[in-house]
Amino acid sequence: MGSLSSYFSLLTVLSVFAALFAIIYQGYLASLDLRSLTDILKNLNHLEFAVQVSKPRVAIGYGSCSDLYVKAVDFLNFTEALQRSLDQTTPFNVDDITTEDEFLQSFAYYFQRGAAAERFTGNKELFQKLVRLAKKHPVAEPRWALGGNAPVIGSRLAAEGAEVVLAAKMSSKLKTHLRPDVRLTGSLIEEDDIHLILEYKTGDRWGTLESPRANRYILHSDYHNPFITSLEEFEQALPNFNPHLFIVSGLQMMDNYEYEAGIREGRIMKVRHQIQAQSRETLVHFEMASFVELELLQQLLKNVIPFSDSLGMNEQELDNLGQVLQTGKISLVADCNPRVAASLDQARTVFRMLNDDFFRHRLEDPHRRMISRIHLHTLAYQAILVAKGSSWKHTKNAAAKASLTAHRHVCATSIVNPDASYRLLDDSFATSTQEGSRRIPFAVKDPVSCWDETITINEQHEVEVEICVAPVLICKVAKQTAGAGDNISGAGLILQI
Repeated sequence: MGSLSSYFSLLTVLSVFAALFAIIYQGYLASLDLRSLTDILKNLNHLEFAVQVSKPRVAIGYGSCSDLYVKAVDFLNFTEALQRSLDQTTPFNVDDITTEDEFLQSFAYYFQRGAAAERFTGNKELFQKLVRLAKKHPVAEPRWALGGNAPVIGSRLAAEGAEVVLAAKMSSKLKTHLRPDVRLTGSLIEEDDIHLILEYKTGDRWGTLESPRANRYILHSDYHNPFITSLEEFEQALPNFNPHLFIVSGLQMMDNYEYEAGIREGRIMKVRHQIQAQSRETLVHFEMASFVELELLQQLLKNVIPFSDSLGMNEQELDNLGQVLQTGKISLVADCNPRVAASLDQARTVFRMLNDDFFRHRLEDPHRRMISRIHLHTLAYQAILVAKGSSWKHTKNAAAKASLTAHRHVCATSIVNPDASYRLLDDSFATSTQEGSRRIPFAVKDPVSCWDETITINEQHEVEVEICVAPVLICKVAKQTAGAGDNISGAGLILQI
């Protein structure tokens, strides 16, 4: 009996030591991880500040809005009826929201996939009701901010040292939120378009659903933005400004809007002519967005993208553009945390297909431009592909700056805190999903990995490119996700023009 008691006593002691060892070992690993993140931050900072900005001139369109942010899971009610609809075998999604049930089902579709989405509702009464409820919601923490791709990108560029001219109309109240050094070309209006931003964090639960990552769902019912009402006044300001960079954004506001025949096509053609009027020395960047209407995206592939040098997008938008180019179909949702190899393969495909079109038709239209830059921003990494010999500069530094800007925006801070961060990018990654592809080891002392390769466009043309991939020090507790892509794109561009 005594030996058995001694055995259990020894077992207890060993269990206590094992538990203590596990705690100490976990603390040791956490210490190593924090040291690694601190070193990565130091080296990313060095790359970011190694390049001086020489006050470039940037013209950016189009539109603006007033963003109303709310915490999604506190604002929305999860009902039994919604659960029954989600239990159906066919996944639900709708482009134009017409009822409250459609809105809730659409939100659920993207929330459980952690995917960013932006949707239009033609039901003004429903939208106004949601805005009224959101403004006074007791626990959803409503707040207002300057919104719209163009004002947000423009504000970021101005903050980084650019001279910015903005194509937007806004109220005098909203204008007070615009940086005073951003020159607004559009006239003042009485009421701003409003975007309802429903934000959620990683692990947020809504009924039976859980979000795999922090993101946002945007609902809007715009009036001004679908007609690009600032376009003509912007045109008057451009000739004397002579921008180094011309940015086109906000065109997703034309998605699913009911226009009279020919109106939308006419507005897009005016955008095309405005781009074509720019000097060949002016670089043109097109900022992608959450497009859901195939016809609109096809019009942009015909009238805007062929006249652009650069494209900026997230993983959802890259997948969508690739699917449209390859299959002629819209992609509703993609992997919210894609592997580097898969994303780079998609980027190469988009680069190849768009530039195949350029080489085949450039003699017919001298205004066409080769896509010489693609910037992909994801939760875990920034990837920038640039054609060698193009006008884009400092790709490695731009990837580092974009990475740090992602953390600063999402954490709503000017200082990157390693203790408030984590890294998802693996210790090594493949450059392609193709068998035998090269693997790139991640180095703390040189965290932005860059390499050269050749992309075959068609039987007659090859393009030498540089690709840089930077890890993102992901914010542990996301404060804001809407506007992240715009800030990241602006930060990347400022070092490359």
